[in-house]
Amino acid sequence: MWLRSHRQLCLAFLLVCVLSVIFFLHIHQDSFPHGLGLSILCPDRRLVTPPVAIFCLPGTAMGPNASSSCPQHPASLSGTWTVYPNGRFGNQMGQYATLLALAQLNGRRAFILPAMHAALAPVFRITLPVLAPEVDSRTPWRELQLHDWMSEEYADLRDPFLKLSGFPCSWTFFHHLREQIRREFTLHDHLREEAQSVLGQLRLGRTGDRPRTFVGVHVRRGDYLQVMPQRWKGVVGDSAYLRQAMDWFRARHEAPVFVVTSNGMEWCKENIDTSQGDVTFAGDGQEATPWKDFALLTQCNHTIMTIGTFGFWAA
Repeated sequence: MWLRSHRQLCLAFLLVCVLSVIFFLHIHQDSFPHGLGLSILCPDRRLVTPPVAIFCLPGTAMGPNASSSCPQHPASLSGTWTVYPNGRFGNQMGQYATLLALAQLNGRRAFILPAMHAALAPVFRITLPVLAPEVDSRTPWRELQLHDWMSEEYADLRDPFLKLSGFPCSWTFFHHLREQIRREFTLHDHLREEAQSVLGQLRLGRTGDRPRTFVGVHVRRGDYLQVMPQRWKGVVGDSAYLRQAMDWFRARHEAPVFVVTSNGMEWCKENIDTSQGDVTFAGDGQEATPWKDFALLTQCNHTIMTIGTFGFWAA
């Protein structure tokens, strides 16, 4: 009788030990560096989250004035969505904003690719995490070419792994998130301060006084000289348009100064009237460093633009 009771006590003790170990692993599994799971003890447990990698690119600062590439997604979101970073600066801003808006609308997690991070993070305090290249290469993406406008079917996209493409830059995608988008595209302090320093040194040519109103002028030239008439059947803003727009501001604002930026600065200097002493060609026109012109435009009170995504976002 005593031997039987002793055996029962031993079995009970072992059972308590096993249950204690399971409970300990369940409570503290997040403390293990590789996220130790309970798949050995619970063989029916299934992985319900996709193989997503969030990582900070080398050299990414994590101070208060930096873009964090490693935020935590809300637990309610699932799947993995991203977008091809096609085109130049303004195009990628439109792609970023559209990805953010559509992912939130459909309850999906949004990630950007390293090339987009490299283009936007040095300029803005963006918060979307970066998808590791090895995860991108082995994810079973469905690809979706977007229209240039918000379509009804985009509000009910069921794909958990979706890679968007195209050149969306329509307010119809993200107007309802405009305050969030503005925060995403907040300039880093050093760029804002540099632009304000340039504007602070400007003087009106006739009087030498400080300007009272700053009007940014973005003149899109370059490839649009062929793209607009041939592909879009449109026109590029000419000198008459710019003169009329500048006269409109002169008639309504005291002591304005027009801060001209362009990827065709020589054309601007030849075709924009500077006789009133209120025009300055402040942009460097270098497409390889667009943030300098962009920062200048965003710090002005008003904007005159011809066409293009760069001017759209600067305004």
